[in-house]
Amino acid sequence: MFTYRRDPDADLGVGVAFTSGALDLSDAQGGPARAEAFARLAEEVGVPVAAVSQVHGNAVVWADADAAPEAVGVAQAAPGLVDLTAHRADAVATRRTGLGVAVRVADCVPILLAAPGAVAAVHAGRAGLLNGVITAAVEALAEAGEPPCRAWVGPHICARCYEVPEAMAEDAAEQWGLAPTMTSWGTPSLDLGAAARAQLELCGVRVEVVSPCTRHEPGLHSHRGGSPGRQVGVIWRTAR
Repeated sequence: MFTYRRDPDADLGVGVAFTSGALDLSDAQGGPARAEAFARLAEEVGVPVAAVSQVHGNAVVWADADAAPEAVGVAQAAPGLVDLTAHRADAVATRRTGLGVAVRVADCVPILLAAPGAVAAVHAGRAGLLNGVITAAVEALAEAGEPPCRAWVGPHICARCYEVPEAMAEDAAEQWGLAPTMTSWGTPSLDLGAAARAQLELCGVRVEVVSPCTRHEPGLHSHRGGSPGRQVGVIWRTAR
């Protein structure tokens, strides 16, 4: 079920996990199948999981009733799922213990941020990276008094598989301050993972990379590989 899981410990009192293609957490499937998948995920990680509607922007939603101006309540919609999909955002944060926050991906970069008293999950595709979603999430935590110190970058499409038009590749590489990259078949590409790592490190966050490429790895959902499913990155706080 997981490509990576780190159980809570005395370090920051957080747990992190990236699921595999064994689960489909997308909204495209029927309601009962979606509810069952979230129930299985919550049972495995030991906490209910909150999810928002992702739109490739840079908005941050707090899944707390009183944490920040953009906070929302957390009514549990079904076993294991705190359904915040009425909210359009690409990062979701919480100070609550016993609540997971998740982002859903198939090729985009899932990023999990940990601070001593808060956590956040970030969905960073090409548009989100250019729109500054990582900086927005880091700043939202810092403004709430919880600057993040750790990040986990989950499975995403690699530069050797992510072909884009040449002009797009050149523009993005220039904005990210990265060298241009090429696919394995010799066409222009983007290195989303390198861009995410560079932005996190620029924010002073220590990064751990979970490296499988979603298109290379048959056990993962990949939009470019033709899969309609989604895996998630989820992070949660526990009482230390």
